Amino acid sequence: MNIVRFAARSLRREFRHGELRTLAAALVLAVAALTAVATLGQRVERAILASAAELIGGDLGVAGRRAFAPEFAAQAQRLGLRHSISAEFPSVVFAAGKSQLAQVNAADANYPLRGELRVREADGSERTVAAPAAGTVYADGLLLVSLGLKPGDTLELAGRPLRVAGEILRQPDGGQLFALAPRLIVALADAQDSGLLGLGSRARHKLMLAGDPSALARFQDWARPQLKDGAQLVTVAEAQQNLRSAFERGESFLRLAALLSALLAGIAVALAAQRYARRKTDEVALLRALGLGKQRVLASLSLTVLLLGLPACLLGAGLGLALQQGVLTYAGNLLPAAAPPPSLQPALAAIAVGLAVLVGFALPPLARLRDVPPMRVFQRAIALRPRRFDLLYLLPPLVAFGLIASQSSSSAIASALAGSLLGVTAATVVIGLVLIALLRRVGRRLPGALRFGLANLARRRSLSLIQATALALSFTALLLLAVVGPGLLAAWRADLPPQTPNQFLLNLQPEQRAGVEQRLLDLGARNLNVQPLAVAKLVAINGAAPRVEDYADRRAAGWINGETRLSWSDTLPASNTVQAGSWFDGKASEPQVSIERVWVDMLHLKLGDTLSFTIGERAITARVSSIREADWTSFRVNFFVLLDPASAAGLPHSLIASYWLPAERSADLRAVSREFPNLSMIDINAVLDRVRDIIDRVSSAVMAVLGFSLIAGLLVLVAALNVSAEERRFETAMLRTLGARRGQLLATVLGEFALLGLIAGLIAAIGAAAAGLSLGHAVFRINWTPPLLPFAAGVLAAVALVTVAGWLGTRGIARTSPLLVLRKE
Repeated sequence: MNIVRFAARSLRREFRHGELRTLAAALVLAVAALTAVATLGQRVERAILASAAELIGGDLGVAGRRAFAPEFAAQAQRLGLRHSISAEFPSVVFAAGKSQLAQVNAADANYPLRGELRVREADGSERTVAAPAAGTVYADGLLLVSLGLKPGDTLELAGRPLRVAGEILRQPDGGQLFALAPRLIVALADAQDSGLLGLGSRARHKLMLAGDPSALARFQDWARPQLKDGAQLVTVAEAQQNLRSAFERGESFLRLAALLSALLAGIAVALAAQRYARRKTDEVALLRALGLGKQRVLASLSLTVLLLGLPACLLGAGLGLALQQGVLTYAGNLLPAAAPPPSLQPALAAIAVGLAVLVGFALPPLARLRDVPPMRVFQRAIALRPRRFDLLYLLPPLVAFGLIASQSSSSAIASALAGSLLGVTAATVVIGLVLIALLRRVGRRLPGALRFGLANLARRRSLSLIQATALALSFTALLLLAVVGPGLLAAWRADLPPQTPNQFLLNLQPEQRAGVEQRLLDLGARNLNVQPLAVAKLVAINGAAPRVEDYADRRAAGWINGETRLSWSDTLPASNTVQAGSWFDGKASEPQVSIERVWVDMLHLKLGDTLSFTIGERAITARVSSIREADWTSFRVNFFVLLDPASAAGLPHSLIASYWLPAERSADLRAVSREFPNLSMIDINAVLDRVRDIIDRVSSAVMAVLGFSLIAGLLVLVAALNVSAEERRFETAMLRTLGARRGQLLATVLGEFALLGLIAGLIAAIGAAAAGLSLGHAVFRINWTPPLLPFAAGVLAAVALVTVAGWLGTRGIARTSPLLVLRKE
């Protein structure tokens, strides 16, 4: 017998008669949901990165203390990337007998590659421009106020007169926190001709790139071995720590939503495959009686399913691409107008996952048919002899855990989700067995219809447990998306309240503190937080000078070769949590230091290590007494290094402040700058807008994913209820033969389904709440409390859904002639 031809004929015959339609629908939905979610997530991610790239003026950069060799720009051109060369350095600017320190950005004509540079010119008009022409500059408004200038006037930089062509209103890369002075943009040629970029210059050179992501990846691979003397790659995530944290949270939300959708559809595939295997039992017995061997039987069945699976996966991928485009059309705020086109990579990956799910969940039930005895052809009462153990039984959990591991953005998400699903499965089995045992004892006291329904659950114990487990897992995933997901998103949004600090102030001297604080409060400043700031140099770790080549993390070069800005405090900052060790108690006999988690990971530090710094003319060696984790999305002043106050006494320092100021009062800061000309004021509203934009886009994407998950959940519901359809049809026929009325039969079935829904709903609510607590604490670092009412509503919805679905599914059974059913048996 030609197995391929037999499998194709079998598929054509059985699909026409509906044998494999549920399995095909489950697979189509699994791949469609995964494709739609992955493609949607990828496009939203690219849009967020493209939007956030404005904060560094490009998609990727290379930064270092020396000018880059021409080969870097040449390589960018070969890869088809746009590039811009610039250099940043502090310098004193003069005008009309006044002077002011400025942060100078010398850029070529291609600047900026991303975002827009917007200025106000001498006639009051606003324009979007590129870098200034030779002989002209664009100046920050606070710099103009300090020098008493306006657009059209002239200032002096390194002895060269330069005309102020415009006042900077918006600058793509102007939101850096530690820009120590107002910004000034000049032509790169002017800076080179003036000697400001010569030997001994403190300039930080940058090569910014923009273009195709694959070309950018190739440039990174080429550039890494070429980087020397502390040069490093600059990405959006690494340039903005708070933006990086926000993006990582958003990515975790999207991955979690996609993963739950795929798991839901996988459960539906497993249930449909089990029903298909049960309905193939008699046919397999006949084939065995005709002499077909066990392995050929399994090969034939597996090939039938695979012939179904590949077209279903392709159809699902096409449907998923169409669905995600429909979502983007409906929810236009997810992507900007110039949205990145969809990629085929998520669709191909979803097809591969779909086939893996098909093999992993469908093969074990089909494998059991190898043991169908040929004698079943003559006596259907002969049951399959269960095997004690088969390696194929490990496939479903291996595929499920593999899916969780591959789709999770962190081990914490994988652990929380896997633990939750395992707990729900175990709890359903244990509680189900206990309830079935109790129902056998108390069932006699219940009304007749309900008693029969409960008796059905107890009699079909294995099938009842399968149904309850599938429904509990399904409702757990749905509650995670419908209740826990929005709750975590709301908590995330609450972490960024309306009065989140949007202004930073630097170079504040201790003797100016009282006066400046009062002026800011008079302007309406809120959440004012002032901390000391000292500039230090890391010179030793555990007594040995650190070497860049000893650390794999490229960021380490910046801290080893550059400066470290540190602070001190007698209380733990509000946006920090101690993860190891203890906070300063003032009783230590030696200097102590608290290190943020990023430094710990980057420099391989641990409790008890010693760090040596030079601060001005002083040297301090402090022992690591605690390891902290700072919330970089809080937009408070955070430091990687905090000294204990006793050891920091007398250190040369200035002050840094963060505060919230109403947008309409921002212009009044010019008066403060005029009164205190040494102050540097940094407006970070652009960064805040990007983080809020990430939250809004992720929220919309997760809500869109919820629609796919609801469909997948309904399919699981239908597949779970169909598991026992054949047994229920026979039992209904027998009861009708014995005189039971339709009303009694429906009441019996409704009681059975209501109890199933109640068990599944309660366990799902507990499992989803536990998973939400774990995810909120370990992954998203959000304080989230499970809401009682939404979870109670979820339990009631589970009862209602299962009961209504059961009623709809049994109406036809109750109308079917008992004679026709019994003849088939």
